[in-house]
Amino acid sequence: MNFEKAYIPYDAYWSTPFCRWQGNFAHLHSMIFAAETCKRAFLARTISPETFDGIVLGITIPQKNSFYGAPWIAGMIGAKGITGPTISQACATSAQCVSEASGQIELGGRETVLVVTCDRTSNGPHIYYPNPLGVGGTGDKEDWVWDNFGYDPYAKNAMIDTAENVAKEAGISKEEQDEVAFIRSTQYQDALKDNSAFLHRFMVVPIDVRDLFGRKVLATVNGDEGVFPTTADGLARLRPVAEGGTVTFGTQTYPADGNASLVVTTREKAQELSRDPKVEIQILSYEESRAKRGFMAMAIVPAAQKALSTAGIGIKDVKAIKTHTPFAVNDVYFCREMGIKYEEMNNYGCSLVWGHPQGPTGARLIIELIEELVILGGGYGLFDGCAAGDTAAAIVLKVDIK
Repeated sequence: MNFEKAYIPYDAYWSTPFCRWQGNFAHLHSMIFAAETCKRAFLARTISPETFDGIVLGITIPQKNSFYGAPWIAGMIGAKGITGPTISQACATSAQCVSEASGQIELGGRETVLVVTCDRTSNGPHIYYPNPLGVGGTGDKEDWVWDNFGYDPYAKNAMIDTAENVAKEAGISKEEQDEVAFIRSTQYQDALKDNSAFLHRFMVVPIDVRDLFGRKVLATVNGDEGVFPTTADGLARLRPVAEGGTVTFGTQTYPADGNASLVVTTREKAQELSRDPKVEIQILSYEESRAKRGFMAMAIVPAAQKALSTAGIGIKDVKAIKTHTPFAVNDVYFCREMGIKYEEMNNYGCSLVWGHPQGPTGARLIIELIEELVILGGGYGLFDGCAAGDTAAAIVLKVDIK
């Protein structure tokens, strides 16, 4: 899909830190937490909830009352007169939300759409599905997060199996995966320089985490939690998770909790809402792709190629690339197929390092992509990431600085 009218105002986006599951965000209702974060971001940016005439919610893990989706979020943030869809597309949720909002702007149906993405992998629901025809009327049960990580009902394998399948077919070694993981960890250290100056460009901090009654402060979160120290020697010593495999705990991401949001609007409204009207951020294209069954990481290449083609550019025209990297295999494969070096993408880190809350993962990566392009003086940017079902989604945007 090609877009000509969809823009993101500079600084009209934000993200919480991401906390490893069962960490400090483990008991927070993801939708209520996201609404509170939005209201705080509105105040810091002098954005009125009345600005929005549409909303898109991305969430992949049910929470209590999440049945009410985007309209509930709209009410909580003070935009009581608007509504919109709720989207759940695994790790591609954020990209699809941005595409949906961009399409609304493109068709002229909306002027300013708020995209809210949130998830809590911690304490995911344990679901019982009634089955009156089961033996003795016994139903089926599912642990929403863990069981789906462990089994794709179509491909008949676990998420980690898809990485091993790609590693085996493409001849990707453990050593190559270790190298990528170490580089990504090093790149994330750049985000922490000067008191986390890069992260503070968009991150809502500090966050006081309160008890269930909202009275006592249990912890104060000032940055990502759960990022583990990484060394080349440490990665080399780790054994593969699967017998005879190549993927270790150091070369795959981990579940996390958090939220991220951004505004999609017209060019004129973007200039009005922008912290710096000289910075123009245009969404150019969105594309999806699907790999053969059980080879999820391979889907990222055709998705990127299609998004670049739709935008009318090639990989050599791109100044910054951010990818959702559940496995280091993804980046090894992407770099091989696209003809780029490991160091030429995912500056300031990626989801391999700071975790994976699913719904908001891509939104944070898109936000980081924008900020990197601003630092670089503008240019084309590519976001790309795989998702459950051996799929992938990619977005191309452009930053112009006048």
